[in-house]
Amino acid sequence: MASFTLHGISVSRGIAIGRAHLLKAAALEVKHYLIEQDQMEAEVARLQNAIHTVHKELQAIWSDLPKDAPAELGAFIDVHVLILSDPMLSEVPLNIIRNRYYNAEWALVTQIDELSAQFDEVEDPYLRERKVDIQQVGERVLKVLTGTATELPPIKSGEEKVAHMIVVAHDISPADMLQFRDRSFAGFVTDVGGQNSHTAIVARSLDIPAAVGMFNASALISQDDWVIIDGDAGVVIVDPAPQVLEQYRERQARQIRDRKKLGKLKKTPAVTIDGTPIMLMANIELPEDCAAALDAGASGVGLFRSEFLFMGRTGYHNKLPTEDEQFESYRKAVVNMKGRPVTIRTLDTGADKPLDMAEQTALNPALGLRAIRYCLAEPQMFLMQLRAILRASAFGPIRLLIPMLSHAVEIDQTLQMIAQAKTQLRTANKKFDEAIEIGAMIEIPAAALTLPLFIKRLDFLSIGTNDLIQYTLAIDRVDHEVAHLYNPLHPAILYLLSSTIKMGAKYGVPVAVCGEMAGDTRLTRLLLGMGLREFSMHPSRLLPVKQEVLNSDLRLLMPQTRKILRAIEPGAIAEGVERLAAL
Repeated sequence: MASFTLHGISVSRGIAIGRAHLLKAAALEVKHYLIEQDQMEAEVARLQNAIHTVHKELQAIWSDLPKDAPAELGAFIDVHVLILSDPMLSEVPLNIIRNRYYNAEWALVTQIDELSAQFDEVEDPYLRERKVDIQQVGERVLKVLTGTATELPPIKSGEEKVAHMIVVAHDISPADMLQFRDRSFAGFVTDVGGQNSHTAIVARSLDIPAAVGMFNASALISQDDWVIIDGDAGVVIVDPAPQVLEQYRERQARQIRDRKKLGKLKKTPAVTIDGTPIMLMANIELPEDCAAALDAGASGVGLFRSEFLFMGRTGYHNKLPTEDEQFESYRKAVVNMKGRPVTIRTLDTGADKPLDMAEQTALNPALGLRAIRYCLAEPQMFLMQLRAILRASAFGPIRLLIPMLSHAVEIDQTLQMIAQAKTQLRTANKKFDEAIEIGAMIEIPAAALTLPLFIKRLDFLSIGTNDLIQYTLAIDRVDHEVAHLYNPLHPAILYLLSSTIKMGAKYGVPVAVCGEMAGDTRLTRLLLGMGLREFSMHPSRLLPVKQEVLNSDLRLLMPQTRKILRAIEPGAIAEGVERLAAL
C-alpha cells in the first residue's frame, strides 16, 4: 500500500508512532426493524438494562481514576453520567419503542439523531461539542445493546510489543481514552472534533499526541497500518516510507530528550537574558489542577474557569452549586497554591455554553446572553458566586476576573454587584479581602478599542485571545470550512494585542494573555517583544514557554517586533516571526 498523508486539526502537541487500532462506530451497524406488541416491554427492558450497564461502566471508570489523573477526566465522565440520566436519553427512547414499535437500537439512534439535529441549528463551537457528548454516550449504550463493546487488542510479543497503539475512530470519548491509557496508547486520530472538544482537552491534559477533524481517516486507514501523528502540524502519515519513519523516530527521540531537560527548569526563575522577570501562570478548571500547576513551577493561577463547577447542574437536575460548595472549591484552590495568586473568572456560560443541555438556546448564542450578560440577568446566582469568591479571598490572594465586558454600563453594574456582595458579607460577619483586585477579560474588539473605559475602573486586564481572534475575524475555529482562516498573526489581531499591552503599561495596569497564544512557543518572543510580562496557559505548556523566556533578550526582540507590527502582508509578518525565533 502506498503511503499517504491526511491533514486535520492539531489539538495536542508531540509525535506518536505506532500501529493503527480501529474503533468501529456501533451506530453505523444498527439494525432497524419493527417489533410485535407482545415484545414491547421486553425491548424496553433491554434498553433500560443497557443504560444501567453503561451507568455502572462509567462509575467504575470514575472510581478507578488514578490519583495523578487530570481533574478534567472526572468532570467529563460526570457530564456523561448526567447525560445518561437525562429523560431525553433515558426515557424518550423508551416511549419511541412503546409508541412506534421500533427495536431498542433504532429507538435510541432515532432520539440521538433528533437531539443532534437540534444542536446543529445553532452554529457555535461549544454547543457543537455538547452534541458530540450526547452522541458518545449514545454510542456507548449502542455497543452494549449490539454486543460490540470496545475491544482492546491483545498484547503481543515481538515487534507489536514495542509498537505503540494509535487509536483511529470516527470519534472517541474521554472514557474510552481512559480504557486505552494502560495499553501503550500513544495517540489518536478521529474523523470529527475540534479544539474545544472534551476529548481534545483530555488529550492536552494527558499530553497525548492527537489529530482530529480528519474527515474520513477511519475509512482510509486499515487495521495495523503504521501511522505517524505529527501533533504539532495536525498531520497524519499512513504507511510511511522507511526513511520518513526513521526521521520521525529521530524527532520523537529528540523531543523526549528535550522534555527531560525542561524538567530541570522547574525551579529556575523566568527571567529574560537582559534581566526582565516574566510571570508564568497556569490555567485550571478545578482545584485539583493546582498540583500540576505547582509541579510545572507556575507563579500562580492566571485563569480558574469556574464554569466547570456549574456544568450539568440545572434544568432537570435543578441544582446549582451552593455558595458553600463554591466557596470550598475556591478556598481549596487558594490553599493549594500556597500563597501564590489565584485569578478566578466568574461564570463564563449562558446561551452558548448551557448549564443544562435541555436549556433553550438563542439563534446566535456567541453574540447573545452569555458570560457577564448572563450573570447580570441572573443577579441572585451572580451574587452567590461573588460571595463565595470573596469569602475564599480570606484564605489567600485572589483576583476576580469578569468575562466578556464591552460596555461601561456593564462594568459599573458589575462593580455595584461586587459592592453589594461585600455588604452582605459584612452584615453576616464573614471575612474577605476588602482590597481584592478586579479585572476584565479583553476578548471583544470593542473592549480592546475602548481600553480607557476599563483602565479607569479596573485593576488588571487579561486578554482572552481565543475569543478575541474569533470575534475580530468572524471565524469559528472549529468549523472545518473556515478553520484555515483562524489566524493569530492577522495584522488586526496583532494591533489589538500590542495596543492593549502598550496602554496597560502606560497607565500601570497589569495585562496578561490567558488564551492559546500564551502557551504557543512559536509566539512567545513576539508577545515578549510587544511588552507582555504575564502569560497564563495550560500547566503542560509552562516549561516550554519558560525555556523560550530564558533564551530571549528583549533588547533584540523589541526593535524586530516593532517592524512586524508595522507590516500588513502575511508573508512579511511570518518572516518577521521566524527572524524572532532565530535571535
